[in-house]
Amino acid sequence: MRSPHHITAHPYPNPSLSYANPYDELGRLDDGPLDEFLREDIREEQDDAEAQDDPWAPPNHRRNSRRRRRGRFSGLPLAMKAVVGLVVLAAFLTLADRWALLYAERRAADTLKSRLHLTAAPEVEIDGFPFLTQLADERLDSVKVTVPDVAAARVSLAQVTATARDVRLDTDGALSVRGADVPRLEGDVLLSFADLNRELGASQVTFTGEGHDRVRARGTLPVAGHNLRLRAEAQILREGDNGIATHIGGMRLDIGDLATYRPGAHTSEGLHLSRQSVDRLAREARKAKALLSIPSVVRRLGVPDSVVREALRNESKLSDLTGTPHFIRQAMRLNLIDLALDHPQILKLLGFDPALLDALPRLTRPVLADQLSLGFRLPEPPSGQLRLRDVRVEKDGIRVRLEGADLAVGRK
Repeated sequence: MRSPHHITAHPYPNPSLSYANPYDELGRLDDGPLDEFLREDIREEQDDAEAQDDPWAPPNHRRNSRRRRRGRFSGLPLAMKAVVGLVVLAAFLTLADRWALLYAERRAADTLKSRLHLTAAPEVEIDGFPFLTQLADERLDSVKVTVPDVAAARVSLAQVTATARDVRLDTDGALSVRGADVPRLEGDVLLSFADLNRELGASQVTFTGEGHDRVRARGTLPVAGHNLRLRAEAQILREGDNGIATHIGGMRLDIGDLATYRPGAHTSEGLHLSRQSVDRLAREARKAKALLSIPSVVRRLGVPDSVVREALRNESKLSDLTGTPHFIRQAMRLNLIDLALDHPQILKLLGFDPALLDALPRLTRPVLADQLSLGFRLPEPPSGQLRLRDVRVEKDGIRVRLEGADLAVGRK
């Protein structure tokens, strides 16, 4: 039995009802998004076909980079562009100023070398920035000049360093300087011990400082085939306003341990036996007897004749005499130069070379002083004043302060 609410579906649709046709829906989509999508796909296929027909060419990276740079700088604000331009301009102006400075320093060095007859071009340093404005104003704040090699009497290695201030230029054009007026100049002159030792190396003498105004000379001096040990002291003095002089004292030449030669006419000067030579006389009777056999020597020794006669007869008495402190002191005071003139055979017996005895008297004090002299004089400037002040001895050499005023440089 069927339920009253049961409904039986009809196997066929009701012909009175209407349904939408799906093909009609597709037709209405003809001008819609699908059609646009299809047309875009067709265009891409056509572009690919045309690209295959065109010949291949490499990419233009330069054009692309220019586009990127134009794009990068075009994005900067105007103020930033102005700052960048000013920085670039300042860099170019600084470079031009430094180039002009180097050129002017080189020309000044060449001019000083030519006008002052120097062996080497000096070093010129122009201070102050910018240089071109100073040149336009024809006035330099400060100019430092260093001359490494200046002839100074027998010493040709003197370094002069000077700084000129408020220099007024005489120009003919932007970079043509005819001359300069130096109202004020300060500097110093250095005689380096290292240079002196190298220059005076032929005598194998070295110089070192000894106090604020003294120089000690030590080394060897070749004389008649013998290397004599040299010792001397030099006092450094200012000589006038343009030079320095050296007063040589304490000069002595040691002939090994045989004798010492001190040039001069004083009783303590001349050729004297060393203590070692006098001590050997007490052990070498033959030499002692030869010396005591000369009456002039006996008188200078201050020994009584009776004592001398006993010593010449008895070697024990001779040894006692030559060993006394009085005999040693008096024997060391003998000036053998006088003895060499009258009795050269005695000095030869004592061990002296006759050629050396002949050469020593020619080594007078002036001759040795000239060989050890460190003095020099500055050349006279063509105008103005150039003076030396404050001579002092330092660890590295002799330094003298230099002052100048109203100098003219560079003009013929």
